[in-house]
Amino acid sequence: MIAWLVAICYPEMVTKLIVVNFPHPSVFTEYILRHPSQLIKSGYYFFFQMPWFPEFMFTVNDFKVLKSLFTSQTTGIGRKGCRLTAEDIEAYLYVFSQPGALTGPINHYRNIFSCLPLQHHEVIMPTLLLWGERDAFMEVEMAEITRIYVKNHFRLTILSEASHWLQQDQPDIVNKLIWTFLKEDTTRKRE
Repeated sequence: MIAWLVAICYPEMVTKLIVVNFPHPSVFTEYILRHPSQLIKSGYYFFFQMPWFPEFMFTVNDFKVLKSLFTSQTTGIGRKGCRLTAEDIEAYLYVFSQPGALTGPINHYRNIFSCLPLQHHEVIMPTLLLWGERDAFMEVEMAEITRIYVKNHFRLTILSEASHWLQQDQPDIVNKLIWTFLKEDTTRKRE
C-alpha cells in the first residue's frame, strides 16, 4: 500500500514501481466491498484498529499467534513446500519480541483507512506487480484488475508456488524478476 501511495502522490520521485502482493489501493477498496470473501480475509485490518490489544494478543502464550501466522499450512511462509526452520522462527520472534517492535507494523494497518478513498488513482510509471497465487490474505483476482490503474508499462507475474510471503518463499525467483524489471527498457506503453 505504501509503495502505491508514494507512486500515486509523488510520481516525480518514482522511476519504476515494484509491488509485492498488494493490489492498487482503489482495487482493494472496491473489491473488498463487493466480495465478502475478501472482506473476511481482511478482517485483521479491523482488529488492528484497536489500541494495544493486537500487540498483546501476538505476545500471549510465547507468541503462539505470530508463530502460527508464519508456520501454518494456510498462512505460513513456505519455500517451495519447505517450512521455516526453527532458527528462522527464532529470528522472527527475536525481532518482534523487542519493545515496540509490533507497534510499527500494526500502526501501518491502523492508518491505512486515513488515506482512502484516493483523490488520484493513476500510476504513470512502469510497474511490476508480483503475486503469490497461494496468498491466504489477498485474492488473486485483484492483481489483474490492478492493470486498469497503471497508465504505462504493466507486468503482472503470479508465482504459482508462492504464498503471501513470496519474497521469503521464492527469494531467488523474486530477486531475478525484480532485477530484470529494473534493468530493462520499459519506455514502451502497456504490455
